[in-house]
Amino acid sequence: MGFGIWILGFDVIKLSVNVNKVATVRNSRGGTIPSVTEAVSVCIGAGAPGITVHPRADARHITPTDVRQIAALLAPVVPHVEYNMEGDPRPDFLALVHDVKPDQCTLVPVRPGEITSQAGWSPDSPRDTLARAIAGLRAARIRVSLFVDPAEAPIRWAADVGADRVELYTEPFARAFERGPHDAQASFDVYARAARTAHALGLGVNAGHDLDLENLVLFRQLPHLDEVSIGHALISHALFVGLSHSVSDYLAVLANG
Repeated sequence: MGFGIWILGFDVIKLSVNVNKVATVRNSRGGTIPSVTEAVSVCIGAGAPGITVHPRADARHITPTDVRQIAALLAPVVPHVEYNMEGDPRPDFLALVHDVKPDQCTLVPVRPGEITSQAGWSPDSPRDTLARAIAGLRAARIRVSLFVDPAEAPIRWAADVGADRVELYTEPFARAFERGPHDAQASFDVYARAARTAHALGLGVNAGHDLDLENLVLFRQLPHLDEVSIGHALISHALFVGLSHSVSDYLAVLANG
């Protein structure tokens, strides 16, 4: 599947491929194999309209060097492939974002010692610091998304602090999906209400965390869904079918919605 379906005005949910796991494998051994930039090139070649990275403070997967190399790789790509950087609003991360100027910055809360993200922003999070960070990013023409739980209060809070989009934290949906159709539908209804709330407030709607080829068949029906960010499941699938094939499988599921 090529880029065309993404650029001809079709109402298709965009896929942003998170390549953190490629860096995790590389860092487990040291050296440069597997190459993160080569993985990005394969994803682009398979038709992915977006790439996501999440450089953490301990650099346990994506590093600042990776971030800059991917930015240089994406810059001349036509048609345009969006670059999304995720991270907590610590000074070194924000400085890196301003240096690289990705299309989107997704601000994510981080808990000490976590392996992966565990929750979205709470509405009682310190407002002023985050609002200043968001204002600075938007002034640099970087779209800002806030990672939130699928509830009215954090979504209204995201709008209040100046975000352009929210990214709905979808691990609860993934766990509900595993329990069976009844729980899956009940959870989906919660996310649908959240998406409608966000849309009514003028926010775009992204989603991510533990989405896969099976649960996407239901989740792709979410109203107003602009983009999904998928890494772990997509890269895991790629171990068996190849990265290009895996990206194509995910694009096909989203397009068929």
